[in-house]
Amino acid sequence: MQTIQNFINGEFVPPIAGQYIDNFNPATGTRSGKIPDSDIDDIEMAVRAATSAFPAWANMSLDLRHDILRAVADGILQNLDELAAAESADSGKTVTTARTVDIPRAAQNFKFFATALLHFASESHHAPGSLSYTLRQPLGVVGCISPWNLPLYLFTWKIAPALAAGNCVVGKPSEVTPLTAYLLGDICNTAGLPPGVLNIVHGLGPKTGEAIVRHPKIKAISFTGSTRAGSEIARIAAPVFKKLSLELGGKNPNLIFADCDYEKMLETTVRSSFNNQGQICLCGSRIYVEKSIYPRFKKDFLERVKNIKIGDPGDPANHLGAVVSKMHFEKVLGCIDLAKAEGGQILTGGAALKMPAPFDKGWYIAPTVIEGLSAECRTNQEEIFGPVVTIQAFDNDQEALELANSTPYGLSATVWTNNLQRSHYLAANLQAGIVWVNTWMLRDLRTPFGGVKNSGVGREGGWEALRFFTEAKNVTFG
Repeated sequence: MQTIQNFINGEFVPPIAGQYIDNFNPATGTRSGKIPDSDIDDIEMAVRAATSAFPAWANMSLDLRHDILRAVADGILQNLDELAAAESADSGKTVTTARTVDIPRAAQNFKFFATALLHFASESHHAPGSLSYTLRQPLGVVGCISPWNLPLYLFTWKIAPALAAGNCVVGKPSEVTPLTAYLLGDICNTAGLPPGVLNIVHGLGPKTGEAIVRHPKIKAISFTGSTRAGSEIARIAAPVFKKLSLELGGKNPNLIFADCDYEKMLETTVRSSFNNQGQICLCGSRIYVEKSIYPRFKKDFLERVKNIKIGDPGDPANHLGAVVSKMHFEKVLGCIDLAKAEGGQILTGGAALKMPAPFDKGWYIAPTVIEGLSAECRTNQEEIFGPVVTIQAFDNDQEALELANSTPYGLSATVWTNNLQRSHYLAANLQAGIVWVNTWMLRDLRTPFGGVKNSGVGREGGWEALRFFTEAKNVTFG
């Protein structure tokens, strides 16, 4: 049993009110520790620490700031095994996934933005008799609120560019998966990050998260999570003109054409459907297949899905572990029941899995494939965020495009075809912030990341992130 503390002003401190929340291990369904149930007083303490640290951090030489952030990246990799084990215990994902994807990417986030800050250039404009240039100045204290599905990966995706741009951060990881953010505090201290530059406060979204959003000295909010929560954040922040970056839900289409590289498509589609138990905002949950290859795809896809190994997240032979919490477990099973009620046929999966002890109380769901649903039904319109996909045939390019664009979400889309003209046409007309052609989850950190419609506001990644965490100021000489 581990009791986690807040990390404020370079020290680990208990919540001021002395209140805690139980933390659970999804693989076993048992209580694993306690985390702070922080409130507005804890946020106030963190904001004071960040405000005090800001002038020195913002005015630090770029070389020294770079060196400190690179040392954080190195520290993450030096603690790879401990962090991967903690991520698995907290989230239910396999240790293999955490060790090969989540933790290395968290280190890469710090490494990338540490380097980017040295190359982040402002603009100048010369005209006869005048010279204008743009200053990019840090905002001050910013709030970073991250989700539970990729805990350290997405927490660092926010705080690294915020720190690189010269801001100080009050961050809140998900209360469901707090452990790796807690461990990050020691890594930052070892790396030489000055006290108060990064403050990590644990607690519930409606209490701790809302206190961050409402605090008048926090100038910007970067949030990844549900569309419902993002809408509430926007409602609070808009009247006081805080900068907002909201990366929200997805209901991503996967368009498969007959001329695709079939074996590559099949292997990738299994991964893009169920990786991390389907708990990635970029998973392709709606699979549309050209009619001429639909029977072949259905047979081969189901065969591979049925062979996915599920169980103990610590066993490297297993591909999938548990979903993140009992609440989410029940929500996903409820979505499967809804699909049945809407007339969907469960081709495989569709139920909870019972594991042998000590995992018999864990939250495991069989990878589920559903057929026979209309594009307008709730199952195909609402985000499930679990190991559940629907499959459907289409006749032609236009029908595929209409099906893909038929939801209120627009985060990502995947297209499988070797027709170059079709690829460019679909890429231009798909309502999505990210389009992958003949690949999935291939991320160049220099490129903008984000969605359209109900999938969010703003972009993360590359220069877009550094622009978000700075204020542009025009200076003109006559």
